[in-house]
Amino acid sequence: MAAHKSGGQSGRKKVQVSFVIRDEVERRHRAGVNSLQYDAHLNRLYSAGRDSIIRIWNCKNIKEPYTLSMEHHTDWVNDIVLCCGGKNLISASSDTTVKVWNAHKGFCMSTLRTHKDYVKALAYARDREQVASAGLDRAIFLWDVNTLTALTASNNTVTTSSLNGNKDSIYSLAMNPSGTAIVSGSTEKVLRVWDPRTCAKLMKLKGHADNVKALVLNRDGTQCLSGSSDGFIKLWSLGQQRCITTIRVHDEGVWALLTTESFSHVISGGRDRKIFMTDLRIPERPVLICEETAPILKMVMTPDQGSLWVATSESCIKNWAIPKRDSQLADNGDEEILKPLSLKPELVIKGGPAVRHYHILNDKRHILTKDTENNVMVYDVLKACKLDDLGQADFEEEVKKRFKMVYVPNWFNVDLKTGMLTIHLGQDENDCFSAWVSAREAGLAPNDMVDQKVNYGNLLLQALLEHWWRPLQVDEDTECQGDHQGTGQTRGGNEYFSVPGHTPVIFSEVGGRTLYRLLVRDAGGETEGVLLNETVPPWVVDIVVEKNLPKFIKIPFYLQPHVSSGVKSLKKDRLIANDFIQVRKVAEHVYEKVLGAGSESGSVAGPSSPGTERTDPERQETGSITEDRVELLCNDQVLDSNMDLRTVRHFIWKSSADLTLYYRPLK
Repeated sequence: MAAHKSGGQSGRKKVQVSFVIRDEVERRHRAGVNSLQYDAHLNRLYSAGRDSIIRIWNCKNIKEPYTLSMEHHTDWVNDIVLCCGGKNLISASSDTTVKVWNAHKGFCMSTLRTHKDYVKALAYARDREQVASAGLDRAIFLWDVNTLTALTASNNTVTTSSLNGNKDSIYSLAMNPSGTAIVSGSTEKVLRVWDPRTCAKLMKLKGHADNVKALVLNRDGTQCLSGSSDGFIKLWSLGQQRCITTIRVHDEGVWALLTTESFSHVISGGRDRKIFMTDLRIPERPVLICEETAPILKMVMTPDQGSLWVATSESCIKNWAIPKRDSQLADNGDEEILKPLSLKPELVIKGGPAVRHYHILNDKRHILTKDTENNVMVYDVLKACKLDDLGQADFEEEVKKRFKMVYVPNWFNVDLKTGMLTIHLGQDENDCFSAWVSAREAGLAPNDMVDQKVNYGNLLLQALLEHWWRPLQVDEDTECQGDHQGTGQTRGGNEYFSVPGHTPVIFSEVGGRTLYRLLVRDAGGETEGVLLNETVPPWVVDIVVEKNLPKFIKIPFYLQPHVSSGVKSLKKDRLIANDFIQVRKVAEHVYEKVLGAGSESGSVAGPSSPGTERTDPERQETGSITEDRVELLCNDQVLDSNMDLRTVRHFIWKSSADLTLYYRPLK
């Protein structure tokens, strides 16, 4: 696969690790559909999802139309074209790649990484088997489809010609079937035209007042229709290099255009959610076909030209009947124009709800979400799974109900762009390993005797890469200790839990392009292993392979006698402890060291040693006595002995200055 060429470049930019919490098979689109293609021979509809998935639907079995998911992209799929008589599909995505697929079997054959930013549009010249791609990097690349479909893992370098001259981000592209003309539309508000055979610039057409979002060329490449965010549709003569008709039927931006085979009628849709059909000979007499429930992004006609499949920013895909052309000529008066001919769609391919709101609970492990159907869900980030479906509950109420006065540092970021929960680790490396918690309190420890401190980021990365086999470093004197005796290989994972095998893991440059995507369960494969060795960043290798523990987060604080304690104020001591140390431990320190009442056992002051904190029965005894002898305060509030220092700082101290605690002996 062409994707595999880029792994070695991961050293240049900072690499983050992301994963998606989702069902094993996502049968419905989650966050709107950007593009559609129809295969007349197989009666299959292909749809490009904002949830990063391309889905195939069987239009002959509308009760259960879902056939297959094509998964490889990691961001919105913005456009798709079927080529080679329906054998192959090309896709363009916001993950900056163009991908080539086997359309019948649904697998990705190769990945083109030529673009430097979101790829927004594709155009296809059927007679020449040529595809063009363009996007926010202002470049247009021309691809020979037969070359693309011949790419293999070892032979994946491909030459491409580019069309230059665009000054702004490109949002639309069109080519005629014979490939004699290509037109681009952009935020520059002009149409630019080239001859794809010679890459020569032909013309620049001015007239729109906003972004050109949709384009269609006629068969011989002499006329072009454009739809713009300015609300106008324009018909251009490329021979005369001018606009010959301006059509205003929409109240808002025109985002999708379609023409009949003969280029006599245009069907248009956009932000106002209306779909009009306009006879180009009498443009002042449009017919309103239907009204959708969301802005229209793309339309495709069925082969008999009798109906339309429509994609919107919602997840359902609907089929609407197209009126017979003659009905347009009937005198229906201005009033009738406003009444849609179809009140309900012929067929609907149902979409699923998209997650739109989230709240990370204070334990920095559980997330509450609310989707577009107002369903509230509870997710466990640590185990990468959904815990509970609360149905149409009151989101704010559920958040309140789960509030605990505990503070754990932020160690991940959340992204809802695909309508599913995507978690990013390592956008800031240090943050990823800032959450140290008690295994017992997190419900991970096998028994209550050992209070092991565990690090959430550390455990999760080990679980995500559990199946990744790596060479084991063995001393010459010792025998191999790996899972595979004698093979010199070892397996990852952590001692507490695994994550679902279907979880997609994505390595990408921070704020940049995707380097590699795979499922957790596939990391054991030979090819995957090679790619992981190239892609996994050093900070992850350190944790997962070398098994190095992340550093503890230290917290500086001052300890002083409270004014009511009757103890003379000594010099202000600056102490340092791990941020998860409980108030009880500080009280022990005061009792034993400051008041000199206890034995000479361990202290919180000074750097604490990493590793396990064991609960020693004698220490516990001292602890329980300590609670009766010393109390600690912060901002005049008596502290619960189970509270840790970071929670005190966050909820009670609430200042950026060093934390100050006060103590007073109890009578």
